[in-house]
Order: sequence, then C-alpha cells, then structure tokens
Amino acid sequence: MNTSVGAGPGGHTQRLLTVVKSGSIQDVKATPVDKVHTWPHLLAAEFVASLAMTVFVFIFSVFVHAPLLQLANTNQTPKDTVVLVVAGDEILAGGRRVALVSEAMASPDDLIPGLKAELDLLAGRQAVRAENRERIATDGQAITIMADKDVPYLLLRKVMATCARANFSDVSLAVRQRLDA
Repeated sequence: MNTSVGAGPGGHTQRLLTVVKSGSIQDVKATPVDKVHTWPHLLAAEFVASLAMTVFVFIFSVFVHAPLLQLANTNQTPKDTVVLVVAGDEILAGGRRVALVSEAMASPDDLIPGLKAELDLLAGRQAVRAENRERIATDGQAITIMADKDVPYLLLRKVMATCARANFSDVSLAVRQRLDA
C-alpha cells in the first residue's frame, strides 16, 4: 500500500510546521477610536435635509393655498343672537328673567313654559336684513346659551329642547370664565 499523498522520498511522511506572525494573517488597517466626530458628518447631513425640507415647504406653500379663515372686519357687525343665561336660580333671556331653575328642574316635561313664551316673542320679531331672513329660514334662529360648569345636564337638555321647539336651532354654548385672583 503505497500512497503518494503526503509521502516524501522513500515513502516517509513529512510534517511542515512554521511560525507565522499575527500581523500577516490579521491585517489591521486602523486602530479603534473612542471618539465619534458629529459635526462634519452627521450634522452636515441633517443640515442638508432640513434645508431641503424648508425649500419643499416653501415651494408647496406657493402652489397650495391654506384654507385660512376670513380676516376680522371691524365694519361688519357680529351675528345677532339671543343670549340665554343660566345663572344661580334664574334663567334669563335677553336680560329678562323668564324662569326659575328650581321650577324647570321640578317639571317632568322638557318644555320650560316661561322660556318658550319669551323665545316665541323674540322669534316673532322681523329680521331686518335679507341675508338674515334667508339664514333664519334655512338654519333657524341663533341663540347663545351661557352657563357655568355646575349646571346639571338635565337642565341644559330642557333648555335646549325648549329652544328647539321655539325654532332656535342654531345653538352656541358659552361658558362664563371665572378670573382667579
């Protein structure tokens, strides 16, 4: 059994051992550094990205107009509304007391009779301008209900139901703000 693999002259096996330096096998190009430079690399890229975004927003704003509200006009009077105030134990419509809160809360019905009568009287007044007549015909009369946060929901529901029965369907709610000293 003569094998030629790994056999030298005369059939003897040979072993080669050599010493290799570590630098020749593992070639290290740079030494590790604990410091990372942020300004020239990272911040420059962020600056370019923010500059590009600013240019994009500027160009976008030239072509697409934002849906802004109309500017305030001091020559135009605000929309006339009836102001309904729920204060303490009184319900005031247009500055006049029309009902008591205790009576309205005691009633099993959602209708507050004194408030309904006053709202019918106010609704019977003629709208002076043509655009107000058209708005009232389509949207109903406008009313603003002012109350504080302690008004029970049941009372607010009765007031709103009475307003709806008197054709005051354009309802705005306002809260009286208390200034803490």
